[in-house]
Amino acid sequence: MTPADLSRTVLHAVRRAVADGALDAPVPESVSVERPRPGGCGDYATNVALRLAGPAHQPPRAVAEALRDRIAGQPGIASIEITGPGFLNITLHSGAQQELVDRVRQQGAAYGHSGQLAGVAVRFEAGEELRARVWADVLGRLLRSQGAETGHGEVERLHVVPAPDQTQDPAADATRWALLSAAAHDRPRTGPHLLVQHESNPLFTVRYAHARSRALSRNAGRLGIITEPAAEQATVDAPALTGAIGDHPAVLASAARLRAPDRLARHLEATADALLSFQHTVLPLGDEKPSAAHRSRLALAEAAGTVLAGGLSLLGISAPDYL
Repeated sequence: MTPADLSRTVLHAVRRAVADGALDAPVPESVSVERPRPGGCGDYATNVALRLAGPAHQPPRAVAEALRDRIAGQPGIASIEITGPGFLNITLHSGAQQELVDRVRQQGAAYGHSGQLAGVAVRFEAGEELRARVWADVLGRLLRSQGAETGHGEVERLHVVPAPDQTQDPAADATRWALLSAAAHDRPRTGPHLLVQHESNPLFTVRYAHARSRALSRNAGRLGIITEPAAEQATVDAPALTGAIGDHPAVLASAARLRAPDRLARHLEATADALLSFQHTVLPLGDEKPSAAHRSRLALAEAAGTVLAGGLSLLGISAPDYL
């Protein structure tokens, strides 16, 4: 279950609570879920009960209880706890990780693509400024990944701080990363530091993490460890990596909706960091024999590699298998 799936599950519970008369409040257009903050628990948390308490004229905790009863037992949900004034903390079923990995495997580079923006038609007015042209190109890719049409429709003018050097090659990977990884209101940092082969360079880190995922697959194959779609996977203790993979669809949707490709760049950095911290557990060490646990870890690492490759592709940046 991805955050987008969970968001829809919670929203459906709100609709049922309103239809049943348990809540007298307008149904929001969307519900956000995020990682639990300090003091929370579970895999995800939502503050929707606090948002609805005022319109419903009920204490937040009473609203949370009404929603908990309607979320509990839904597919993929293991348990729900109420913390603080009325936060819903949701723990996913133990099979959720395998479902996530299977989904990434099935969808490949299209993982995270959706029809959320179907019916939207937009074209960007970028002019001749280098950064605006690169943003227009990538925003077109992001919007199309969410079902929107580009090249016609309502005109949007892009407002981004210009690139300091207008002579750079817009097709160069380092140039694109520099222009896309900074927020629209921030001046991009261009220069030779983006060519340094070191983890201090975020672009190198992201591409290196992808290359490591491919190397893990090659080395695992030599050891006879192969991930099979039909094979049952063990749950892997890797919350940061699992969370980053699961968050990918929501990140793509928000990057498209908010016209913010820098959100995708930051997400790829987080995914790369999580994978590089996890990679050392994937293959057997020393006299250790290959096991189902190694196969499960490999499947998770391969899913992370798919996310990195797909995200870089949307940014117009290459993802080499060897680096």
